[in-house]
Amino acid sequence: MESLVTSTAVVALAEIGDKTQLLAIVLATRFKRPWPVVAGILVATLANHFLAALVGSEAAFLLDSVWFRYLIALSFIGMAIWTLVPDKLDDVGNTSARYGAFLTTLVAFFLVEMGDKTQIATVALGAQFHDAVMVTIGTTAGMMIANVPAVFLGNGLVQRVPVDIVRKIAALLFFIIGLWLLLQTAGVAG
Repeated sequence: MESLVTSTAVVALAEIGDKTQLLAIVLATRFKRPWPVVAGILVATLANHFLAALVGSEAAFLLDSVWFRYLIALSFIGMAIWTLVPDKLDDVGNTSARYGAFLTTLVAFFLVEMGDKTQIATVALGAQFHDAVMVTIGTTAGMMIANVPAVFLGNGLVQRVPVDIVRKIAALLFFIIGLWLLLQTAGVAG
């Protein structure tokens, strides 16, 4: 249960103001059909995050050592720093409407999520919890919590939510998890 709750919270906070959230707004505005956009986000996130959580989970089993646990802890601290850097969406005009809202969203989301901070966080969460399924469910829930309102409310949501404050809270959450893991690996915290 801890893996589910932590994964959901970490990704929901990290996704605020992220380029994939901006992509969700652009696609919703472009297609004016929110449900196919939401379905595309869901399927793309499930596929992308399952692969990421599986990599993290398997890497943790293969590299179950003290130095690997330190690396995971430091990756969370690195995510804290990365989260403080504002995201922008590049090449928004390149999303093709030729294949419809669902397929365009599916492909665009899957590709834009590659190497994104939420995908890297999913790898780290998979390594921490050794449970690809629960981490995938949690990170996907976090993505949906952040992106479904963006799809339905669009630009008005971005203008009302203090993205900078949410970004700082997400960074603090990543930092606390990283610090806790460092202390736990060093034997200071249980």
